[in-house]
Order: sequence, then structure tokens, then C-alpha cells
Amino acid sequence: MDDDAIPGPEAPQGRLVDRLARYAPFDLLPPDRHAELDHELIRLDVAPGGTIFEQGEVLRGLYVILSGVVEVRTAEGEAISRRGEGEAMGERGLLRDGRAMLGAHAETAVELLLLPAPLFRRLVDAEPGFARWFGRAVPVEPGEDSGPYAAGLTALQVSALMSRAPVTAPPGTPVAEIARRMRDASVSSVLVTQGEALAGIVTVHDLTRKVLAEDLTGAVAVERVMTPAPLTIDPEATGLDAMIAMAGRDINHLPVVDRRGRLIGMIGRTDLFRRQAATASSMAGELVSAPDPAAMEAVFARLPELLGVLVAANARPAAICRRVTDLADAATRRLLQLAEAKLGPPPVPYLWAACGSQGRREQTGVSDQDNCLILDDAATPDHDAYFQALARFVSDGLNRAGFYYCPGEMMATNPRWRQPRRIWQGYFAGWIAQPDDMAQMLASVMFDLRPIAGRMSLFDDLHSQTLAMARGNSIFLRHMIGNALKHAPPLTLFRGLSTIRSGAHRNTLDLKIAGVVPVVDLARIYALRGGIEAANTRERIVAARDLGVISRTGAHDLLDAYDLIAETRLRHQAAQIARGAAPDNYLAPEALSDLERSHLRDAFLVVKTMQSALGQG
Repeated sequence: MDDDAIPGPEAPQGRLVDRLARYAPFDLLPPDRHAELDHELIRLDVAPGGTIFEQGEVLRGLYVILSGVVEVRTAEGEAISRRGEGEAMGERGLLRDGRAMLGAHAETAVELLLLPAPLFRRLVDAEPGFARWFGRAVPVEPGEDSGPYAAGLTALQVSALMSRAPVTAPPGTPVAEIARRMRDASVSSVLVTQGEALAGIVTVHDLTRKVLAEDLTGAVAVERVMTPAPLTIDPEATGLDAMIAMAGRDINHLPVVDRRGRLIGMIGRTDLFRRQAATASSMAGELVSAPDPAAMEAVFARLPELLGVLVAANARPAAICRRVTDLADAATRRLLQLAEAKLGPPPVPYLWAACGSQGRREQTGVSDQDNCLILDDAATPDHDAYFQALARFVSDGLNRAGFYYCPGEMMATNPRWRQPRRIWQGYFAGWIAQPDDMAQMLASVMFDLRPIAGRMSLFDDLHSQTLAMARGNSIFLRHMIGNALKHAPPLTLFRGLSTIRSGAHRNTLDLKIAGVVPVVDLARIYALRGGIEAANTRERIVAARDLGVISRTGAHDLLDAYDLIAETRLRHQAAQIARGAAPDNYLAPEALSDLERSHLRDAFLVVKTMQSALGQG
């Protein structure tokens, strides 16, 4: 603590603890704690302009403002917010590494109470209400999950669902022996292996169709009737990924192979049915076999119910958005299949790619569609009629499903966004070379591209080449940073929540534009700086942390803030659905408890702090 903060004389208003108990969450503490508090509390006076603590300084404890105004600043001196009576400072640093995240300076004469760090930690450990209030100060490691949803099919990884000891046999095994092994183990398939490597799979169906129907003897080697090089799945994929893969190929089993090529298990439809806990799986199965867009529309009519179930099950926001996006991906692929069945085969290879929230795998209960077509360079103007019809069929189908048309026409139905690969290369090169406002906006959307279906090689190197160009152009990066900082979190100068001032959504918070979008923008800049090819916001932040683009503590705090904002948005939408209303992104702050508003303000402050750091970089 700076010498400007000095112990003050005994307060004339009575016991210090009585003054502290006027403010949340100290009013939650039981009376038997008051004597302990009164004995250890320290009152401090700070003159105008004085320093309470500096960024990075070891914190003496938790500071609570009794009177006056405190300005919170970065190490560079930029004002982030102002805090007043009843507000606490230093909790995030105390629960992280003991050091201050930002500096605190007295704008006016300030009277403070200091809860020494040991006392604060004892209260967090011993008092559940107190701990819950400050719980969001603890950084969350990426990938942590908990709660009842952790047992659901859409959250569990294949490694948790598979059979770890599948029945195997070498290629020369007679099919009669294969049949006996199936009978004895009560299974309908056997994996054919050579050492630890997977050579093929044989099923009861194969024995019927390829052995009995062809009048072969039981001495035939299994390698003659097996399916060689079968489709496999990674153990880190989800149960929903496995369901979609099996439904799309009309198969019942998937060998599980790790990244080193070793066979480690088997997953079948029966494994999934046993653990199927959410409707996302059955919805995906219906989508991949839907006969027409009308049938798909009927499937997506259940999406609001699914969102409510996932939110109620305490699923993490990233898992919920991934599930919704998985369904949008499945719908897109099926619509492309139906379009080709109607229009005939494409005249040249193409790639359908998603951008925006679908590209980032971050769709919610209210999302528009952003997509484009990358055509083979052999495409000619004569081919455009086909791809125009294909794009219209798919976009209309997605709109019927609830993914409404992009207001800015960032869709493949717009001829600008269905072009040969060489034109796309020219687009990106032009945006980077001349980064005006329009170029920045377009680049922001298109840097989130993710291939969905078609000739995947058309995307090869396109993204990495563009990232390399962008990373090497400091002027473009500065323009992109300026564009990203236009989306400010909804905070007033005094750390209150700043609502929309007029219009249909007056007195509400826009949890998309002012909430998640600032974090999305930050993550995109980190990806450009680090040459990170991931499109997902969380994955970009984690990769930026691992590459040293941002600090570990900064990444953890930003991830925690992003999760809270996204969770608040999803819970708001789920509550609207439960009331029979259409979901949106506009939340009235009074719908939140004091605790929730406090945590949301803290999350917005983290985002603003990271924006400030980006602007200083």
C-alpha cells in the first residue's frame, strides 16, 4: 500500500463492523463473525490524488469504500472506471495470485475499510454466502465442467462412452471363429487388427451378406469379408459427434482410434442410446435423414425446448453453443445434399463455408446465418446459375429452420460471396492492403470462416495464407484493433451498468453487441497477432495464452468473464422461452439479483481492462 493511505482515527459512527455490515455481501455474515471482524478491520484515509494500491502490487487485503470516489487505472494511467461507497476492491487479485489487477487512486478524499488478506480468505473458506458473492473472482481453467449436464450425451466424450475392450482378431482368423467370438461376447461386430493398428471391421451383417449368401465356408479368412479402413472417431469427440457420424453413414459401430493411430475402443449406437440424455442427439439423427426442408423445420421447432433443457442442466455456455451449432451444421449438410439431388451434380467442385457465429461454433437460440461459397477456379460465369439456385435452396432452408437471413446479406445468395478461390484470395489481399472501414468489417466476419461441406481442399492454405498476410501488415492490424475497440462493454464511468437509452429496447443491456461481441473481437485480434487458425473464441484465447500473445492471468480472467456474459445471455433466452416469448439478446438489469448484477459488472470490467491493454499494445 502507498504511504498516501494511512490509518484513520476511530470512526465516530460506532463499531467498524457495523458500518461494514451496511453493504453486501457483509450483511450476509452471521453476528458471531462480527467480533472477529471488528478486531481485525483497519480504517484508512486517503487524500485526493493519493494511491491506494498500484497494478501488480501485493495486496494487503480487501478494500471497501466507506466514502469518496476511487479511480481504477491501468499501469499506463488510463482510467477504467470509478468506484464509490459500498464497493469492494482487490477480490480478484486476492483469490488469484495476491497481486492487484489494476491500480486504485483516490479522486476525492476517501475513507476505506481494509479486511486483511488472511481474514478475507478465512471468510471465503468458512461462509458459503460470502464465498458465492466473490466466487466469480476465481479464474476458471478452460475445459473444466461440472454439474448434472456432465453426464449427458452431448457433453460426454467418446472416451467416456466407448467399450474399452472391444473384441478383436487378426486378419487370418477364420470367419467361423469370428462368429463364435461374437456369440460368446454377445456383440455384433469384431475389429480386425494388426498389432495395435486397426485393419478393418466385420459385422453380423457382413457374415450374412458376404459369407452365407455367397456360400463360403467357415474357414475363409476374415480379411476377405471385412470392411477395410473403416470410419473411426477420436476419443475426444463427443457422443453427439459419434451419433451424427453413424447416422450420416448409416452404420452402427465406430472404432475409437487415438491421434497416434492406436485402437483404444469401440462405440456403438447402443452405447449412445444407453446414455442419451438430451434431445440434441435425436434431432441430429432426424436432420441427417430429413426428406425435405419442411421436415427439418419440424425438427428445429424443438430447438427452444432443447436450449431450455441444456440451460436448466447447468451446461457450460460453450457446450450449449457447440450443440446448437452442430445442429446447424447437420442441417446445412443435409440441405446441400437435397439441393444436389434436386439440381443435379455441381458443374465444378465447391466448398460451403460458414462465418459469423456458426463459423465460430457459437450459435444460440437466436442466430442469423452467415455463409459463402468458395468455387473451384475452373468455374465460369455460366456455372453461376447452378450455384445461385443451390445457395438459395440452402439459405431458404436454414431460414425456415430458424437461422434467419443475414441483415447484411453476408450469405452465399449474394453473388459477391460465391466466387472462385482466386477471387477470395484477392478479396483478403485487398482488405489487408487497404484497410478502410468496410474492409475491416468484412475481414472481421470472414476471418471466422469454417468449412462445412464440399471440397475441403479449396480451403487448404487459404486461411493460413491470409493470416500470414494480416500478421505481417502492422497498419492493417492497427485498423482492426481500432475497429474491435468500437464495441465497448456497457459500463458507466462509475462502474454502473449502462443501458440502451432509447428505442424499443430502452433500459436494457444488449448482451450480444455490448456483451459477447467485445470478447469475440478481442479473441480475433489475438488470433491475427499469433497466426492462430482456430475460429472459436474460447479456443483462440486459450491458444493466445499458450503462445504468449496474452498473459495466463489475463486469459483466465477473460475466459471467466466471457463465460459469465454468455451464460447470462443464454439464461435470459431460456427464461423467455419458458414464458412463451421469442428469445432475444436484450436483458433488463432489474431482472438480475444484486449478486448477479455485481458479477456481470465485474465481467464487463475485465473485458474493458483487456481492451485497454490491447489499445496500449
